[in-house]
Amino acid sequence: MNNTAIVALGGNAISSPTGDNTIAKQFTQTRKSMAGIIELIHKGYEIVITHGNGPQVGEALLRMEHSLDISFPRPLGVLVADTQGGIGYMIEQSLQNGLKWRDIEKPVATLVTQVVVDRDDPELSNPTKYIGRAFSKEVAEELAREHNWIIKEDKGRGFRRVVGSPIPLSILNKDVIRLLLKEGYVVVAAGGGGIPVFVMKNNFQEGIDAVIDKDRAAAVLANDVGADELFMLTEVDKVCLNFGTPEQVALDRLNISEARKYLEEGHFPPGNMGPKIEASIQFLEAGGKRALVSSVENVLSAVYEESGTWIYKD
Repeated sequence: MNNTAIVALGGNAISSPTGDNTIAKQFTQTRKSMAGIIELIHKGYEIVITHGNGPQVGEALLRMEHSLDISFPRPLGVLVADTQGGIGYMIEQSLQNGLKWRDIEKPVATLVTQVVVDRDDPELSNPTKYIGRAFSKEVAEELAREHNWIIKEDKGRGFRRVVGSPIPLSILNKDVIRLLLKEGYVVVAAGGGGIPVFVMKNNFQEGIDAVIDKDRAAAVLANDVGADELFMLTEVDKVCLNFGTPEQVALDRLNISEARKYLEEGHFPPGNMGPKIEASIQFLEAGGKRALVSSVENVLSAVYEESGTWIYKD
């Protein structure tokens, strides 16, 4: 399969930039985000789409927390599966309609995707990822006792639940994704970083309450399906040094050595560009050809190297 690309959509590709996240607004934003992907398909790319789910899973957690007195809590893995299905439906329908509008015959399939992690990952024994809303110390401690949650103080906000963010090792459904690609499908997979599971000694799988970084999962997905390119689509057109300062410099190209150097110098923060750069390095070192960081709107011009930042091997 030539010209296979993983397209990793950031949260802005689904969520409304105005903060109005009604389903109608999310559909509107999703349709806009499909325009560049449709052009990639027209250009001849075989595509797997993955996506974030931060606002959507946050809303699901909020609904759950507000109804704990009348309903049972849902495991985080199930909430991730729910949002994979819901967001996948919006992407799938929006893309199908857009392809029909362009008279492009291309089937689309959404796959609820499990991602294998290490049961002994240190992140699981010392969780640091805040999820859900903030509570007073007394309420948080009561919820922790009742639901076996781990609670930590989120400075300036209150006390919140924390879960681990283990390193993704492999995509459990990779063979199915490869088969669908071979049959000509556009696949929507591994949304929200995927549903974290570990494999037991008897080869059975078991879910675990955790969240997987979506950028790391995108790199693993790209390597597992043998993709040539990894497209990380976000709010900005290019990777920048000294971002947000008068000394800001936009970069057209980076190699792995340069990317590592700038990471160490602190140009790419952990909660922002850092995971995308780390995922790009991981993808390239495991056999990928090139990675792109670009805005959703300008992905096609980035493919022609008129926009975006391309990352290459040394």
